[in-house]
Amino acid sequence: MQLLSPLSFPRVLAAAAAAFVVLAAVLTHSVTAREPLPPTVVTAKQDRADAVYGKGDTVTWKVDVHSGDRSKLSALRYVIQRDGVTEVGKGVVDVSAAPATVTASVTESCVLTLVIQPDDSNNVDLGKKPLSIGGALIAPHEIGPSVPEPADFDAFWKGKLAELATVPMNPEVTPIDPEKLKDLKGVEDVEMFKVRLDNVGGTHVQGQLARPKKGDKFPALLILQYAGVYPLDKLKPAANAAPGWLVLNISAHDLPIDEPKEFYDAQKAGALKDYIFKGSENRDECYFVRMYLRCVRAAEYLASRPDWDGKVFVVTGDSQGGMQSFATAALFPKVTGLMVLVPAGSDFSAPLAASPRATSFPYWLAPWAPKDRDMAKVKTTAGYVDALNFASRVTCPSLVSVGLIDETSRPTGIVATYNALKGPKELLVMPGSDHHGRLKTHQPYQARYTQWKKAFQKGSPIPITEGGINTPPAPEVRPVPTTPPAPAAAPSPAATNAVLQPATS
Repeated sequence: MQLLSPLSFPRVLAAAAAAFVVLAAVLTHSVTAREPLPPTVVTAKQDRADAVYGKGDTVTWKVDVHSGDRSKLSALRYVIQRDGVTEVGKGVVDVSAAPATVTASVTESCVLTLVIQPDDSNNVDLGKKPLSIGGALIAPHEIGPSVPEPADFDAFWKGKLAELATVPMNPEVTPIDPEKLKDLKGVEDVEMFKVRLDNVGGTHVQGQLARPKKGDKFPALLILQYAGVYPLDKLKPAANAAPGWLVLNISAHDLPIDEPKEFYDAQKAGALKDYIFKGSENRDECYFVRMYLRCVRAAEYLASRPDWDGKVFVVTGDSQGGMQSFATAALFPKVTGLMVLVPAGSDFSAPLAASPRATSFPYWLAPWAPKDRDMAKVKTTAGYVDALNFASRVTCPSLVSVGLIDETSRPTGIVATYNALKGPKELLVMPGSDHHGRLKTHQPYQARYTQWKKAFQKGSPIPITEGGINTPPAPEVRPVPTTPPAPAAAPSPAATNAVLQPATS
């Protein structure tokens, strides 16, 4: 056996750390393509580590410049919003030379958001404007749904499941050529298959199955997709299967899973353009109803396989995949665990709350949503596909993550959905996280996902945080240099022994 030199240990540790970050990101996936950071990045950090406050408590944020040119930011305008809508404070801070503080206090249960509104005259590119940079939870356990659920919610879905039951599964399982997997690192002991199943209305489930090459029985993991129209990534199911899981990763649409980019671009511009609004006036024609039934059919297939261990069945997804996960866990009783990253579709009716809230994806009631719809019918249909209404029927252990500055999956709706869950549960709070997890702010979820997944697999107690709310420390991310670094000198012996840090890009 070849021994490592002591001088190589730090590099090995650093490589391992970097590999863990990459693997964790692969296991949970990014919500969407990550947007590049603007030249100047402003951040805010709340004064309480858990970001949880009582009614009437004072929230204090420290506003600072993470990277870029701060010298011109002497009059940074900000507003403080309740639930992304109602302005409860505003002002100007000077962060040109040092951090500044902003405070707020409200007497209602809500999510407070600190939003910067830079003046164009300062000639500093801060990216999208306005931009949420800080959040806080006020009496979060009291946050509930915006409107009551439909009285016939259960009857409607009972009918839809009965309709699905009349459609034979007709599984088509085709091995994926190992040559197409040879570039995937760390998953050499995994085999993969294409899967096609029949769904309601002449549609299909299309996805990938991954499992270890050796072994007879495995815990099951169903992976559901975030929004968009795209091919399925092979590494995600393979990496999740490698430690000993039976994994099914399905498309949200009835589409082939591995066509060229041009194929998906054509679908996005054609039949699936604005798919999120299709059928929003009629629950029986709603696109999400068929999508949810696709998830149930996939779950039925996974549970029917002889290589499932018959005990552990976990469903997971990010954003749109999160809303599908709530529906699946509610409609398919064999689900034993749920893990979701910034789930969308939580509280469709947010603008209708007594104290209006900002709406989340899929934005049915957003001011800019299509106007050529009967909005009374849209409001009615929303109740049947809202993740919040499914959550109250979920009894399995559930890990739900929320970004407090997420403007796509709004935090108030996610907290309300979390509160509706009936089983053991944990709310993983990421105070400085937007929807894309910029500045590595999704890493706490990625780490927690791995911990929960191991516990599910081993049959160990699920490591739920006492009290339910878990706010791990945010990862430290080095600022991006504003000037090119000087040429590096030859490393000294001391420098050679320094522990290398994982890349931050």
